[in-house]
Amino acid sequence: MRKVETVNAPNLWGWAIGAAAGLVAFGVLVIVGDFDLFPAAFLGGCVAFVAGLILGMPWGAGPVAAPVMAAPAEKPAAPAPAPAPAAPVAEAVTAPAAFVSAPEPAAKPKAAPKPKAEKPAVEEKAKPAAKPKAAKAEGPERLKAPRKGKADDLKEIEGIGPAMEKLVNSLGFYHFDQIASWSEADVAIVDAEMKSFKGRIARDKWVAQAKIIVSEGLEAFRERAKTNNY
Repeated sequence: MRKVETVNAPNLWGWAIGAAAGLVAFGVLVIVGDFDLFPAAFLGGCVAFVAGLILGMPWGAGPVAAPVMAAPAEKPAAPAPAPAPAAPVAEAVTAPAAFVSAPEPAAKPKAAPKPKAEKPAVEEKAKPAAKPKAAKAEGPERLKAPRKGKADDLKEIEGIGPAMEKLVNSLGFYHFDQIASWSEADVAIVDAEMKSFKGRIARDKWVAQAKIIVSEGLEAFRERAKTNNY
């Protein structure tokens, strides 16, 4: 006998490849080509159909007669022994996962106690150094204002008039004892400040007159002034 095989049947593998090609085309159109879903699906279906048509359909194949050999008569098989009853399969019991207790958080180390700051030894209070005595300024003693707010009438001294008195007061001299204490160096310093009245202190004997007023009093001075007894 001869057995005829049907070789013109569609190739399923070719259609599967075509479907895969259609899906790839659909993805490329949507992702790369930025197509909408429906146009991309349509074009992908076209690609799948064409690819499946090319790869899956047989082209020019005809029936092929294959010789069929008569099979030799087989001996009747001996009856198979009855299968032994299957042993009951014990249901696998999954052992519950061992309960693992979460590790206890490590106890925070106690902060080491701060060492007590040692109290600094009480230093003996250094006695403030004695202020050095200000060196006496060169020149005669000057005042910013008259003592007790009242100046002496320096016009009692011969040679001092109202204008001269204002000048002497502006230089810081308001009292007879100030003039009486002038030394020759002091006289030279004050005389240099007398502007247009330089030389009047020594010529009019201001220091001698002031000393008489301080030591003997104003009345005695006036008596001696009548005779210029300085």
